[in-house]
Amino acid sequence: MRYSLVLLYLQLGSINKEYNKNYYNMLEAINLSKNYGNIKALNTLSFKVNKGEIFCLLGQNGAGKTTTINIFLGLLLPTAGEAFINGISVTKQTKNRSKIAYIPEVIQLYSNLSAIENLDFFSRLAGYKYLKTELFMFLNQSNLQSKFFQKKLNTYSKGMRQKVGIAIALAKNASFILMDEPTSGLDPKASVEFANTCKKLAKHGVGILMATHDIFNAVNIGSRIGIMKEGALIYTTDTENITAQELQDLYIKTI
Repeated sequence: MRYSLVLLYLQLGSINKEYNKNYYNMLEAINLSKNYGNIKALNTLSFKVNKGEIFCLLGQNGAGKTTTINIFLGLLLPTAGEAFINGISVTKQTKNRSKIAYIPEVIQLYSNLSAIENLDFFSRLAGYKYLKTELFMFLNQSNLQSKFFQKKLNTYSKGMRQKVGIAIALAKNASFILMDEPTSGLDPKASVEFANTCKKLAKHGVGILMATHDIFNAVNIGSRIGIMKEGALIYTTDTENITAQELQDLYIKTI
């Protein structure tokens, strides 16, 4: 009898440890709501993004995608519900936001500085100091060509600036990257390169939450897709279960 109880205790402990391990490796929204007077920007929104997963949020302007990202960044407070990073509420522990990085539609970097200089500056701002060889490594991982490492950003295309943004996220040792319309304005070649970089990041365990209008890229980049309407998540699917054409048809019917 005593042996059975000990065995049960060990089994429960193992299950609980596995649960905690999973819980503390995710981005999670639980019943998030955000009101502006009578307008509901978010309406009891719930989802999870695990490490190594790319979750793409599709929706029209005003669907609540950017509001969701801004709550995780701590730029907005929810009216109700909670946003968690690795099991810790973003409203209760601001320190935990260092686990995330943000890549907006237009990255604000210093145009009069080179990629290396920008990377070094923003790394130090986040509390990290790297050797030049390490900075080169982060830029290499972002797929920026080495001939541009020491050129000023005022000579860069949007796609190249996005790569510097990814290198900064890597240097920050971010567990999750939040992206808001990152492929908007990219040419086809840059879009493919960006997709490949995101997939490579996911393979290395980085979780990505991406707000986008681009149905094709959502299917190509994402591992899961959610469709938002009027602040609510009304449909989710794994990308392996749907084609771009099927998603487009569903999106038009839904929205």
